[in-house]
Amino acid sequence: MVKLADDYQTLENKFVKLGIKIPNFNQEKVKLATKKHPVWVHFGGGNLFRAFHAVIAQELLNKNEMKSGIIVAETYDEEIIRNVYNKDNDRHLSVVMNADNTLDKELIASVAESIYYNKDNEEGWQKLALIFEQPSLQLVTFSFTEKGYKLDDGKGNLTKAAQRDMASNPDEASTNMAAIARLLYKRYLAGQYPIAMVSTDNFSQNGLELQKEIMKIAHGWVANKVVEPQFLDYLSNKNKVSFPWTMIDRITPNPSFTVAGELKEQGFEDSNIIHTKKGTNIASFTNTEETHYLVIEDDFPNGRPKLEDAGVIMTDRETVNDADQMKVTACLNPLHTALAILGCLLGYNSIATEVRDPDLKSFIVNLGYGEDLPVVKDPKIINPRQFINELINKRLPNKNIPDTPQRIASDTSQKIPIRYGVTIQKYIDSAELDPQKLIFIPFVLSAWCRYLMAVNDNGEPFSPSPDPLYSELHQQVARVKLDQNNGVNVHKVLQPILSNEEIFGNNLYETGLGSIVEKDFEKLIKGKKAVRTELHNLVKNHSYDLEV
Repeated sequence: MVKLADDYQTLENKFVKLGIKIPNFNQEKVKLATKKHPVWVHFGGGNLFRAFHAVIAQELLNKNEMKSGIIVAETYDEEIIRNVYNKDNDRHLSVVMNADNTLDKELIASVAESIYYNKDNEEGWQKLALIFEQPSLQLVTFSFTEKGYKLDDGKGNLTKAAQRDMASNPDEASTNMAAIARLLYKRYLAGQYPIAMVSTDNFSQNGLELQKEIMKIAHGWVANKVVEPQFLDYLSNKNKVSFPWTMIDRITPNPSFTVAGELKEQGFEDSNIIHTKKGTNIASFTNTEETHYLVIEDDFPNGRPKLEDAGVIMTDRETVNDADQMKVTACLNPLHTALAILGCLLGYNSIATEVRDPDLKSFIVNLGYGEDLPVVKDPKIINPRQFINELINKRLPNKNIPDTPQRIASDTSQKIPIRYGVTIQKYIDSAELDPQKLIFIPFVLSAWCRYLMAVNDNGEPFSPSPDPLYSELHQQVARVKLDQNNGVNVHKVLQPILSNEEIFGNNLYETGLGSIVEKDFEKLIKGKKAVRTELHNLVKNHSYDLEV
């Protein structure tokens, strides 16, 4: 049997026999180098980081192009650090699940230190501050999802926690953004050293969002005379602090029980999946797909590792934005969310199984090629049509990727303004396109309203995925019952939802789409099997004439 914590250099043959590629470097030497000269900090220690960012760093360490490793800072779930990173000496097993049923396995040892960064953990709170005071630190990356950035309540108002943070000493910070602004303030005080703050979270213009939220905190501190005004000058000087934009793409579902079983059978001892009290699913391994993209705006005022030598596409902001808009607002994420919403309603628990459903596959084909692709600007570095082809025909059908509609459906209210609102706005702004002629996007939005009822297409209750606005939105539709729609005023039920610009990017009634969504919703609540019936009728009667 092989364990993650085994000495992979002394016991190389044991790893090789299991088909596990081992690092070319000594992890302990990397840890020492990192303590002396930290270069890279990452916020968010979850599965995407381990399957992607940590693998990029490993490749650069293997090529001797980096000497120090990544310092992981987890702000949300202490169990991730205590029960996963610390237990396994900051290592994990990367498993790439190929479509031909083979597994590519690699022992990842590029993490040099892992820290639970929270004011309640004094040791980590102070340790990371000292790291940010080091001139050698070049970049900070992030992957803690859209909700980790939010300082408002979804209605444009600052949360009470954000208000408290803005009025308090930075060392009392409780929100993610204030805790990170605290670290930048420490760096400012230490010598105004330059740094790149690189959001790699999966939403459009992520660097701008990170910058905007950090600046909210800083302005609050200055207004409340908590810090000096010169701190704002530091944050606003792109030669000191940059916020590069990025596009990231690698489908990385929760750890698979199937993969865990295979690893154990092959002789890999650390294959247990951990479910933390805060709802994180994580293991000593990650399972992910072969296809991946990471595009980063090349704006690093303190220098950077040679990321391009590990497959990262380094380019300018406009190209990053074009690539991101292509993926997040058109060619992948909207299709994913459509499958998530409809899959939950139809009782699916596998994305790969969903795309073998003729109605669902036809739906995403029409959504992607028919309504999203017409507003996509070609980023040149990735061909949009080929991207969708690969997604629909290779990536999504890969049954070895144990992804679920339930995972993708998490935080849908936070995703809709980007995944659908941006495309709707492009139709509004276009001289040739009419948003009121959209068919598939309004159907997704009506299906989401139907999803909020928490009743599936068989009329049975189900548990919706976590969403910060779910409770509030559910109350709006809770009184709607299947088979009783004749007595329901659909406009009265949906108007508060569809007019919410925070969710859709527009008041849908002002775009002409509100009434379309209402009519679709009326059809979806006619009774049991109404979702399947209307989905089938839609793709049968309204499909675009497409060259797929």
